[in-house]
Amino acid sequence: MSATFDLKTLLQHLQFEPRRTGSIAITVYGDAITPRGGSLWLGSLLEIFRALSIPDGVLRTAMSRLAADGWLERRRVGRNSYYSLTEKGRRTFAAATARIYAGEPRQWDGRLTIAFLDSGEERPAVRSELESAGFALLAPGTMIAAGSPVAPSNGTIFLGTTPTDPADARRLAARAWPLAEIATRYREFIETFTPLAGIGEQLRNDSLAALIVRVLLIHQYRRVILRDPLLPTALLPDDWPGFAARRLCATVYREVVGPSEAWLDAHGRTEDGPLPPPDAAFRARFSDLA
Repeated sequence: MSATFDLKTLLQHLQFEPRRTGSIAITVYGDAITPRGGSLWLGSLLEIFRALSIPDGVLRTAMSRLAADGWLERRRVGRNSYYSLTEKGRRTFAAATARIYAGEPRQWDGRLTIAFLDSGEERPAVRSELESAGFALLAPGTMIAAGSPVAPSNGTIFLGTTPTDPADARRLAARAWPLAEIATRYREFIETFTPLAGIGEQLRNDSLAALIVRVLLIHQYRRVILRDPLLPTALLPDDWPGFAARRLCATVYREVVGPSEAWLDAHGRTEDGPLPPPDAAFRARFSDLA
């Protein structure tokens, strides 16, 4: 299978419109640019997106929207534009980074926490806060979480319980979280990227193609992993595909990270010159799967 064919197959998963293009731009910054100082010349970014078959005008529109929405900030030096993530963008991707590259422990004390929400005008805001703390809606006015997460009270009543039958706990989890949908998305990811395991040799001398594979890999994986509640293993179906998807993501990432970094070394530009080398945290990505 040739690298060109693989790229064309992956590009079929993209829709070339500003909102999707903006999401890919955020992936580029979070995955490749933030570890190198966070700023990139628009000209370097245009080269990457041309290889994605995304027109210059579409990217420029997307970047303007991201800046207007507070995700990116733009600086001009002469006739050149440089973009970097804002504090909002860095904070958001920092949280995503822990889920994408570091993995999370899935230990569980066997307890479930049930939250009963008060009715009233504040319920939507309380529900949003609880969701951020790891709760999911089990029934109207009732939410559930694994373990004993720290959550705002806001008049909410919490009840801790320990199911005696693990099967009961798994059934509750399947009712509260969209596990079937997430599993489908993981299987689609696996189907798409399994043919690319072992592609590193083919892309050794095609650094831009390696970078494109890397961007699409993390972009597609990010879209799934950020929807995954990362429940303890005991609450997941026996055939949960999230584990295999993460192993595959790490495998392909390691295949392409070397040549893709070579492209950034040679072509990535900041206001001060070439991109600096990546930080120490970058080298620890997927280290739990080493």
